[in-house]
Amino acid sequence: MLIQALHNEKELLVLASQADQGAFTTLFHMYKNKLYAYVLRLTESEMLAEDIVQDVFMKLWNDHDSLINIDNFGSYLFRMSKNHVINHFKRMAHETLIMAELFHKNPVGHNETQEILALKDIEKILGEILEKLPPQQKAVYYLSREEGRSHDEIANLLKISPNTVKNHIVQAMSTIRIQLRKHADTMLLVAAIISFKK
Repeated sequence: MLIQALHNEKELLVLASQADQGAFTTLFHMYKNKLYAYVLRLTESEMLAEDIVQDVFMKLWNDHDSLINIDNFGSYLFRMSKNHVINHFKRMAHETLIMAELFHKNPVGHNETQEILALKDIEKILGEILEKLPPQQKAVYYLSREEGRSHDEIANLLKISPNTVKNHIVQAMSTIRIQLRKHADTMLLVAAIISFKK
């Protein structure tokens, strides 16, 4: 039975590599629930888990020619998803560090006027984004990023679970990242200034 299942999966991969949407859809339904449960355990965020599963399968479809070369599709999927999770949190950590640096008073470096203007612009943009967050999400974000409180402390203060705190932070960071992309020119200027200072 297992040999037959593996044989069928290999046939589906061959067909999917030839842009057969039906075969690819079958593979998707074979693995989507298991993959979602796995990513949910890693991220503890339903929204993020759904996004990552969707991104993984979209990437696979966009590169469907390579599907024929995959020997163990299940292992490949889980490894690919884990890498997506790791990359997501790396990006989030990087962006958090940049924003933390923007919100704290650093010694003024080269090109003082340009730096001050850029920082004021991004502070205004970020402030507007934060004001539009849902009330509890905004409260969690400020307690975490501005007051430096732990997830457990925030959970006790707001009478919610630590996992809910984490989900609010993940969702807030996702919203911030999406909105900041609309102001790419300002962000690039600030990033360049920060990099130059270092």
